[in-house]
Amino acid sequence: MSNITKRTVYVGGLHDEVDRKVLEAAFLPFGDLKTVEIPVDMKTGQHRGFGFVEFMEIEDAEAAIDNMHDAELFGRTLRVNIARAPSNKPSTESNRPIWADDFFYRKKLQDEGMEVDDAGLEES
Repeated sequence: MSNITKRTVYVGGLHDEVDRKVLEAAFLPFGDLKTVEIPVDMKTGQHRGFGFVEFMEIEDAEAAIDNMHDAELFGRTLRVNIARAPSNKPSTESNRPIWADDFFYRKKLQDEGMEVDDAGLEES
C-alpha cells in the first residue's frame, strides 16, 4: 500500500448538501489536508454520496478514521476508512462481447435465417 493510499480516507454516506468546503471543515481538526475531493455524477451534476480526504500525514488520516467513522454529518452516519487504490481492471462482465451470451448468439443466427434451438428466444 503506497503512502498516498495510507494518507487518503474514503468518506461515504455524504448528504446531498455536503460540499467540498463542508467536508474540508469536518476533517481539518485532525491535521493538515492536502486535497479534498467529492466525485460528481456526470449525468446529474450531483455528487455521488462519497468523497476522499488526503492528509499530509498518515497519523492524521488514522486519527480522522478513529474519530469520524460512524459520526454524523448533516444527519447522515459517515463511513470513514482508508481509501483503496482503484484497480483499473475491467470486470470480466464488462469486456465480454454481447454474443458471448448464448441467447444473443442464437438470436442473431435465427435473425439471419438459420435454424437454432429457440428455447428462451422470443419472436421479434
